[in-house]
Amino acid sequence: FQEGSPIRSVTALQIGDFVVHVDHGVGRYQGIERLSVDGVSRDCLTMAYRDGDRVFVPVDQMDRVQKYSSQEGAVPVLSKLGTAAWERLKTKTRKAIFAMAAELVSLYAERKARSGTAFAPDGVLHKALEASFPYQETRDQLRTIDEVKQDMERASPMDRLVCGDVGYGKTEVAVRAAFKAVADGKQ
Repeated sequence: FQEGSPIRSVTALQIGDFVVHVDHGVGRYQGIERLSVDGVSRDCLTMAYRDGDRVFVPVDQMDRVQKYSSQEGAVPVLSKLGTAAWERLKTKTRKAIFAMAAELVSLYAERKARSGTAFAPDGVLHKALEASFPYQETRDQLRTIDEVKQDMERASPMDRLVCGDVGYGKTEVAVRAAFKAVADGKQ
């Protein structure tokens, strides 16, 4: 269920879709029913669980339900209501997430403690390379180029991802960075 997606509207669900309720686990959506309790009528999502159990989730509490999805399209096992299995799975998952977070914090602390290569400021060859590009840079591209160069001139390891749509100059940014590295004798 880590691939699950929030349900923005009831129309996003089809009868028979697998869903995950934060408190009850994996169920199967069976549609909307109008229920009256103590004289108050509400529309509820009807979710089926193992052994014929059902849960009714008021539409105004849809945020407690996500649409189930998996990478391989595998069919999940429906949760059994009234057991501790779902809570055990949530606890196990929570522990794994905290372990991963601790590992990431440790990794980033180790990275921060190490020194990196501080590349030299741009020289004449850099200016000549930049002048050879046929396209006018956008404001965002110029800002990104400047930020990448600043990162490379610091003595700490660089941690930057440049992304954008096709044709918006990522290659020109990368070529400048590669040239800066090569000019200092690095790969």
